[in-house]
Amino acid sequence: MKPLPVPEILIFDVDGVLVDVRGTFWRSTLDTVRALTGRRVNYRELHRWKSLPGYNDDWKLTSEWATKLGRPTTYEQARKTFVRFYWGTDGKPGHVRNEKFIVPVRQIARWARRYELDIFTGRTRKEFNYTFAGWAARPHFRTVVTMDDVRHKKPHPEGLLRILGKRDPARALYVGDNVDDALAARAAEVAFAAVLPKGMPGYRERAAKFRELGAIILLPGAAELHRWLSESG
Repeated sequence: MKPLPVPEILIFDVDGVLVDVRGTFWRSTLDTVRALTGRRVNYRELHRWKSLPGYNDDWKLTSEWATKLGRPTTYEQARKTFVRFYWGTDGKPGHVRNEKFIVPVRQIARWARRYELDIFTGRTRKEFNYTFAGWAARPHFRTVVTMDDVRHKKPHPEGLLRILGKRDPARALYVGDNVDDALAARAAEVAFAAVLPKGMPGYRERAAKFRELGAIILLPGAAELHRWLSESG
């Protein structure tokens, strides 16, 4: 087998890769579905939706999930309800306060000495700025593309292509945790590393899907990328 080229450009997704969103975006999704439908749903059900293409957008996922449960819900209705839980309302703090980074700053700094670092996320610019504004590692990322910066959402590769410009896609590696990340990478002809923690609901099925979509490695966490890079370089 021909060895894979060592990447020069590392592009990261945010949710589930750089930031733990179990208590933020995921919790907001469950709370939104419950508020709209009166049904108590759980993380295992959420991961079934997340394993399908086209649901990197939590507002789209929520609207279709609620609709399937018998409460017809538009995208805008889902968005308005979701943001109340995520940002908080009437003086009540939202789930956003639970966000925390899961890759050490020193690891980001170490990568930045050798690679160009970029971000392609499905977050809005407001969501990104709120969380990343005070993070010491933020200056290490050269280009950040959010959902507000592109016409087409994931799994469309527009964000990856914008970061690359006219550069060879073979120079880059995209690190994500969602099937839409993998599809975007494949469409852009960029190598893909899948973040998939052991013990995640549906682990075997998701691992098989990532491999089917061309993931070159499965990582229990983004910080573990350093070992693969060391071995490759």
